[in-house]
Amino acid sequence: MRSSLAPGVWFFRAFSRDSWFRGSILLLTFLIYTCYHMSRKPISVVKSRLHQNCSEQIKPINDTHSLNDTMWCSWAPFDKDNYKELLAGVDNAFLVAYAIGMFISGVFGERLPLRYYLSAGMLLSGLFTSLFGLGYFWNIHELWYFVVIQVCNGLVQTTGWPSVVTCVGNWFGKGKRGFIMGIWNSHTSVGNILGSLIAGIWVNGQWGLSFVVPGIITAIMGVITFLFLIEHPEDVDCSPPQHHGEPAENQDNPEDPGNSPCSIRDSGLETVAKTSKGPCEEPAAIDFFGALRIPGVVEFSLCLLFAKLVSYTFLYWLPLYIFNVAHFSAKEAGDLSTLFDVGGIIGGIMAGLISDYTNGRATTCCVMLILAAPMMFLYNYIGQDGITSSIVMLIICGGLVNGPYALITTAVSADLGTHKSLKGNAKALSTVTAIIDGTGSIGAALGPLLAGLISPTGWNNVFYMLISADVLACLLLCRLVYKEILAWKVSLSRGSGYKEI
Repeated sequence: MRSSLAPGVWFFRAFSRDSWFRGSILLLTFLIYTCYHMSRKPISVVKSRLHQNCSEQIKPINDTHSLNDTMWCSWAPFDKDNYKELLAGVDNAFLVAYAIGMFISGVFGERLPLRYYLSAGMLLSGLFTSLFGLGYFWNIHELWYFVVIQVCNGLVQTTGWPSVVTCVGNWFGKGKRGFIMGIWNSHTSVGNILGSLIAGIWVNGQWGLSFVVPGIITAIMGVITFLFLIEHPEDVDCSPPQHHGEPAENQDNPEDPGNSPCSIRDSGLETVAKTSKGPCEEPAAIDFFGALRIPGVVEFSLCLLFAKLVSYTFLYWLPLYIFNVAHFSAKEAGDLSTLFDVGGIIGGIMAGLISDYTNGRATTCCVMLILAAPMMFLYNYIGQDGITSSIVMLIICGGLVNGPYALITTAVSADLGTHKSLKGNAKALSTVTAIIDGTGSIGAALGPLLAGLISPTGWNNVFYMLISADVLACLLLCRLVYKEILAWKVSLSRGSGYKEI
């Protein structure tokens, strides 16, 4: 029993138990979203296989194409001159469905058990990813098949992000949240890297396996999620984190009835008394417009729209750009493109660490966005001059482009979802996350579409579009940056702590 233990021994055991559970939840949610992104990446690697110049390949004896047909080895319907527009349409089918579904997903995420919601989403995502690859083995050449599969996959993939951010937000408080989530958010880049490497194994042969294998892995992860995910610390008698609306003294006395899981999760509701002995009532989930009124939600959402436009254009088109401009093979282009995600891991961690130290989420994002614009310009002009310059520029661009994107979708979303104006009601976390990422997903849909439409006029114009979007993302944060600077001045002049925006 707890009372028979020395205070120091009890504290060590309780601390170790809480830390073990928090670490396991962080690892599990990391692996969950790694699988989500891994299943999205193969299409960007396989693009160069769906449409290629076949003049240097040996034509099969029973082939019916004409001798002058240099596209006989491409996969119909992507064997025409408008293949870039068709591929952009396939990308956009996924991304538009994802953007629309994200706004709905947050509402369901607040009201359904996350374990069931995530597990079902991963099983379905694994199914639709595999079905795309099975089109190769079933010899399907109809555009509508690939578009329908992408739409369905985009919808079910919206179960992922609001759920994992909500789960991590339930377990971790605001202290060092940017650094922790910066490391945790590397799942995006790790998933992209794994997706590229796995797809690269079969891209020059049975490219359908580039989708089937990630799909199977994602489905298996869905089963593991169902068996092991724990939504709330209170579910396993762990101490909950301190959020914006919770006074620190409430967590100092574990015997205080006001510090029970019931009162903590209801601290923002005046209808539930702290000393109530009845069953605790769940706080009401915030509505869509209520979430929009939280200070900073609109600005960060619009900023993410343009930041994600840039990031997802690289995600879907970078291997093809390297294939066309640097003239690497499809596998080499896919492997080289993973360096952009390596930079994304470094950028996400650095953004979180710097924003924790300075208490300036908006300023950190703005500075990285400012630096990203000239680096993208330089990458387009000198990045393909040699393998060394290409590696260095890809890592730098990846860090500066994905750093703000990672910070906004993780630490900023969690901060705003547990904002002090909510008075401790963390029920807004999934809705706020869905609004921010859903708005960003509109940009994610526009970026690859615009790249597909603009690239026939030259890759230079694609990069000008990306630089313009980057500048707009920076401008949308100006008001929040100004408020952070004012808060720093007040903090320095009064010698007090930082005041939140």
